[in-house]
Amino acid sequence: MNRRDFNRNLALGALGSGALGARGAYAGPNESGGQQAQAGGGFKISLMLWTVFHGLPFEQRLEKAASAGYHNVELVGEFEKWSDGDYQNVTRKRRELAINFDATGGLRRSLTDPAQRDAFLAEVKGILPAMDKLECPALIVLTGDKVPGMSHEAQHASCVEGLKRAADIVGPKGYKILLENIDPEENPRYFLTSVGEGFDVIREVDHPHVRFLYDFFHDQISEGNLIEKLEKNVGLIDLVHIADVPGRHEPGTGEINYTNIYKKLAQLRYDRYVAMEFLPTGDEVESLKTAREDAERAAHV
Repeated sequence: MNRRDFNRNLALGALGSGALGARGAYAGPNESGGQQAQAGGGFKISLMLWTVFHGLPFEQRLEKAASAGYHNVELVGEFEKWSDGDYQNVTRKRRELAINFDATGGLRRSLTDPAQRDAFLAEVKGILPAMDKLECPALIVLTGDKVPGMSHEAQHASCVEGLKRAADIVGPKGYKILLENIDPEENPRYFLTSVGEGFDVIREVDHPHVRFLYDFFHDQISEGNLIEKLEKNVGLIDLVHIADVPGRHEPGTGEINYTNIYKKLAQLRYDRYVAMEFLPTGDEVESLKTAREDAERAAHV
């Protein structure tokens, strides 16, 4: 299952057998009132929840994450159909586990298509009450697919304008928008397959609440040259996603040298989020624990 499949099936099993889960008080962007899993280089280690513990009630998934040593978790709109009571259960459980929801995705409208601008901005506004309840400081957004008959330059400009407008919505609340790259093998229609262009978009938006989500898995497939781009653009990044190529499995199963990437992040004094977004090949808790410990160990070197 990839994330696009997951997005299409958010409603299935989001509540599962009913009970849910979450963490301690939110202290602001890139901070947490609860315990943090933080590497020696200063970055915070997180887990994108869609990749693991499927078929379990939500609160049990969080318990599994906590048992692997994770105190930051990212969502993809699992809360879409939660009731007020569900949110209360989430808050109670996540505080018990000292888990922070550091980011969420789940929007469906396009940035590239100006005809969808109003609908996109309405989605941004519409998700803010949920982010308030979850104490979640960042919203992951995708550009959407390429628009037939529209020039690349015009679609690029539409992304810039849409993000500027979205920043006006989230900025006053202190929330951030994180723009993500996707590779053309996962979605050949997706607009932002170039990380270089993604950084250009962020620079053109020029807003402190609009940053980049650098997904190394997608960029290795699209372009490669990961560390050089990381070095040149680290100041624009608030989140990186971790999975190996091929297969989107844990670091060490493929061609990406994540030890060197973690070392570089530490060297660059990157102090924001590093999220595991891989499909474990073995026991999920043990695989996640090993990935976290390897990242911490590399950042200390």
